[in-house]
This record gives sequence, C-alpha cells and structure tokens, in this order.
Amino acid sequence: MTSFEEWVGFPALVLLGLMTGMIGYYFNKHAKLSDNLPEDDTEGEIAERAGIYGQFTPWSWWPLMLGAGVAIGFAGLAIGWWVFYLGLGAVAVGVLGWAFELNRGSYRH
Repeated sequence: MTSFEEWVGFPALVLLGLMTGMIGYYFNKHAKLSDNLPEDDTEGEIAERAGIYGQFTPWSWWPLMLGAGVAIGFAGLAIGWWVFYLGLGAVAVGVLGWAFELNRGSYRH
C-alpha cells in the first residue's frame, strides 16, 4: 500500500507473526506436558473439583468504599488533582479495611 517507501510496517507484521507463533508454541508445549484436570472432562461432575476456595464475607461494605474511592480518583483526573488525592485516600482506607475486616470484632479468627 505504501510502495515500500515506509519500511516499518512490513518488518513489524513479520515480527508480530513470529511473536504470536512463539506464544502458540509455548501453549502447545505446556498443554502436552500438563495433566488433565477434573474441569477438562466434558462428562465430569462439579463434585470432582469441589473444595475450599477461600473465605468470603458477603456482608462486607469495604468493596463499596473501595469502588467509591476509585470512582472519585478517576473523576479527579478530569476535575483536579486535589480530588484525585481524596480518592486515593479513600482507596487506601478501603483496601486496609477490606484486608483487616476479619481481624477485628466477632469475626476475627
């Protein structure tokens, strides 16, 4: 399309194809070396992979605080840096509260 006046496009496409091939080769090699997991079986049951995935707190309000802090921070990018710093403080409070909520009160372990 450019009559080869601009030489960046053609080598870039060739290198992109080579990088894609490298990733495909890695995934293919890794798939052959790995064992089949229960979720790979199309006839498998849910109970075959059942187990403890973690402890979740459905009553927690900290994710809402964290989301509000992120929203304020993004709005601060458009409004002003002082609003961004308010959002950054709210994010810090939300992350710390969410991380330590199971270490206080009647839910501590």
